[in-house]
Amino acid sequence: MRLVNRQPGKRDRLIMGGVPILLIVVTYLIMAVQRHAANPSDKILPLPSGMATAIGALLTTPDPLTGNIVFWADTLASVQRLGLGLGIATLLALVLGLALGALPPVRATLSPLVTGIAVILPIALLPILFIALGLGETSKVVLIVIGIAPVMIRDVAGHVGALPREQIIKAQTLGANSWQIITRVALPQALPRLLLAMRLALGPAWVFLISAEAVASDIGLGYRIFLVRRYLAMDVIIPYVAWIALLAILMDLGLAALSRRAFPWAHGASH
Repeated sequence: MRLVNRQPGKRDRLIMGGVPILLIVVTYLIMAVQRHAANPSDKILPLPSGMATAIGALLTTPDPLTGNIVFWADTLASVQRLGLGLGIATLLALVLGLALGALPPVRATLSPLVTGIAVILPIALLPILFIALGLGETSKVVLIVIGIAPVMIRDVAGHVGALPREQIIKAQTLGANSWQIITRVALPQALPRLLLAMRLALGPAWVFLISAEAVASDIGLGYRIFLVRRYLAMDVIIPYVAWIALLAILMDLGLAALSRRAFPWAHGASH
């Protein structure tokens, strides 16, 4: 059987997917043990026991100023910023994506603007946002929105614009106006694509969030990482990075499950 025709089963996929991760973990442990054998005070590759001790302190020690547990306070702050930015970007993608994809006059008017914003490097706008909006939450959320919304808008607009023309003609034949075509023809087919766009935007959204928190913040996962880097505290940095990756994976799995449950027809399943 050719490899292009071979479809691994669920168990095989779990095993095959876990092997590279296991190899990375084993390689790290071997290198960490070797470094600590040569230098017990090595900070570059901390042992699991050292990382557990460091994170355990952050999980149990309250902040002297706020009284909140540091680890969970950082997580809550970052997730709130990410959720707000992703939510605003998703709303913009839905509204503008439908308008650009279904209405040629709107596409001719706004498409150049959306394209122009999409090609701007969002990180380069960070100083401008901090000057214009201050160092508070607004600038961080706006950076996420600017970073992911244009790409999401173009993705949804492209999907709507690529809908079979026959559907539009049939709807007009039945007397549908532009609003009805958008809400009854384009919208149902755009929603699964919107969830996919959200999944693809999660990675960049986390990058913009961590960048903003690193530059100007007093709480958050990105703030903590860049705060402790001056002490070479890899026993904190590595678990924080792993925690961010786990949060991103859980969000992606949640959106994928929502898409399959809400729109089974878009995944080749029957009602």
